[in-house]
Order: sequence, then C-alpha cells, then structure tokens
Amino acid sequence: MNTGSDLDKPLGQHRGSGRSGRKNKLSAGQWTIAIAFVAIFAGAGVFAFQQSDLRKPAAPSPETTQATAPQAMAEAAQPDSTNDRDVSADRQSGSSGADIKRTLTGSGNVVTTISPRNRDGDGPLILSAANPIGQNAAVAHLPIPELLENTEFGRLPVIGADGRRAMDAYARPWSGARGTRMAIVVGGLGLSQTGTQYAIATLPAEITLAFAASGNSLQRWLQEARRAGHEVLLQIPFEPFDYPRNDPGPHTLIVADGPQQNLADLHWAMARISNYTGIMNFMGGRFLSDAAATEAVMRDLAERGVLFLDDGTSAQTLTGTIASAVGVPYAEGDMVIDQDLDRTEILKRLDEVERIARRNGKAIAVASAFDVSVDAVAAWANEARARGIEIVAVSALADDPERY
Repeated sequence: MNTGSDLDKPLGQHRGSGRSGRKNKLSAGQWTIAIAFVAIFAGAGVFAFQQSDLRKPAAPSPETTQATAPQAMAEAAQPDSTNDRDVSADRQSGSSGADIKRTLTGSGNVVTTISPRNRDGDGPLILSAANPIGQNAAVAHLPIPELLENTEFGRLPVIGADGRRAMDAYARPWSGARGTRMAIVVGGLGLSQTGTQYAIATLPAEITLAFAASGNSLQRWLQEARRAGHEVLLQIPFEPFDYPRNDPGPHTLIVADGPQQNLADLHWAMARISNYTGIMNFMGGRFLSDAAATEAVMRDLAERGVLFLDDGTSAQTLTGTIASAVGVPYAEGDMVIDQDLDRTEILKRLDEVERIARRNGKAIAVASAFDVSVDAVAAWANEARARGIEIVAVSALADDPERY
C-alpha cells in the first residue's frame, strides 16, 4: 500500500522537485577536485596498513640474535669511536697519583720529593681500584705465576705488570680499624721438623710465621702454614759482629763479600720458597750497620715488591733509614720476647709489648719456634682479643711508601 508519504519511498530515491526538472551536473573543475580527494584518501588507507622503512624494525643479524644482555651492557659501556678512530683510555691505579722520590743525603737525612705523575696521551684516564689484599683461602698455598720470575737461582718474587706486589698478594687481611694493633712473629721454622709442625698446628692464624732459609722441607711447610691462614716471612742470615765465631749458617750475607756475592746469596735464599710477603734478618748486627752493603740489598727488595722486617736486636742498624730512602715497605720489632725461655717471663714481655702498642697504636713482638714460646704466644693471643687487642700480620704494620 502506498500512503504517498516519503517513508514509503526506497532509500536513495528522491521525488521530483517542484522546481525545474533538470539534472544536477558537475563541472570539469569539480570532477578534478573530487578525483584528487579520492586519491588522497586511498593513499592514506594504504599507508595505514603498511609500515614505512623508517619505522619497520631491521631484521636481526645472526650476531645480534646471539648477543646476551651482559654483552649488550658491556658494549654500551664502551666509548664511541669518532671518524672510525679507536679511542683508548689510559689506566692508572687509584692508589698512585704522584711520583715519590726519596734521597739519602750524606748526612743521613732522607729528602722526600713528591711530584704529580705525568701521563702520555690526552685521552681519558681510568682510575682502577687498588689491588686486593691477600689470596683466596682455597689457593693461599699456591704461588701467583705473574709475581715470579725465573732466574738461575730459581723463581724469585717480582712486581707484576699491573703493579701488584707479593707484599699485598700474600698478605693476611685485617679489619682496617685504627685501634690497638699488635703483630707477633715466630721465626726459625723449618729448622726442626717436629717444632715446625707443632708451631703451625698450635699458633692462631693471625700469628706471622718466619721460615729460616737454611731449613728443610720448606715448601711443604710453607704450604701447611698458608693453608692454616698464616702470613709468611723468609729469614735471611746476615753477618753479626762476632762472625765467624758466631756463624748464622750457609749463604750468610757478609760485608766483605761485596754486593755481587751478597745478592747471589740473597737470591739463593729467596728462591727457596714462595708466597712470602717479605724477609727478616737472622742476626746481622755487622752487616745491617754498613750503609753500602745494606743499600744494595734494600734496592733489590724494592724492585721485587717485598717488605723488610728488622727484628730490632741491633741498636746500630741502618735498615729503617735506607728502606725509607729507596722505597722498601719497612717494619721493626719492638721486643724479642723469649730471650729467657720461661713461660712466665715470655707472658710478661708480651704484656710489655701490649703496653707499647696501646701507647703508640701498634707494636711488633718477635719470638722463636721453641715449644715454650709457641705455647705462651698461643695462650696470650687468645686472651688478648678479649682486651680489645687486634693481632695482625706484619704487612699491616709496615711503613709502606705506596700508602702515602
């Protein structure tokens, strides 16, 4: 049924207008504009469904797909290159920012000159952290190949290419606190097999052990001592005033032998074991009071990165002055505690050394590996902890030029 209403008309159809019955026609210009709009919208639709090359992610290369996150982080941390020119950075230890030169004058005074350290190149400078102290306990009995050189006498300590020294690499770590500190050195190990075994088994790990260069089975006992946590020194025989009536043993360094022979004897001794932080004297009143003889030894030690401990038994020793002049880490004993082999007397002397440490902040006691001495030191050390005494190894108390 047709009602005559527009609602009944099919959609899209219109009644004829009451005006003119002519059709509406577009001009040529209007057709051109219309076609242009259609072309624009069509292009926009195609662009919407396709990504341009600028936004499309690049196909990953095999190398990229294999890279891990840590590798990417490492690559990001590298300095960019400029114009395909490699940019390198100098490295310098963070603990060394100056050149320190010490000169021993004819009057016996030491003149210290500190000047900025020059650096080649104008690129960036990377300051690395100081070398770590000590070895991992699991490998403390093993030598570090980079800190040894092969010689006609055997393997001798040498400063590593990165500046690391035996003194630091084989040192026993300590707390770093600035309270009262004591070092106790028990020497003469290796001369008696049973005595050496007893000392290593009895003494607390913080006691420093010194092996006699003329001892037996030294490398075996050294490894036992290092496994037990001890810092180790090597005892070198030096000429006493009453030599040869009082003979320290084979390969003793003697003033009259001259520098060449003395260095040969020194190197023979130093090659007997490894993993020691330094050497200490056995006797030596005559030798260590001679400036020329002592200086030759100290200069060699300075080049090898080891410390020198003077046992403190000679009032005429020049070791401290010369060590400071040539840059050797140095320590000196305050008291030999077992000149009288009596337990009560040894304990009294340890108490005296403790008083020195409380007054000066630090002190060093020296003993030999007699059973009575070992027992007294072990008992006293265990009690000293309760009184706030920190027993440290000798390397912790040495005056070290690199700490300036």
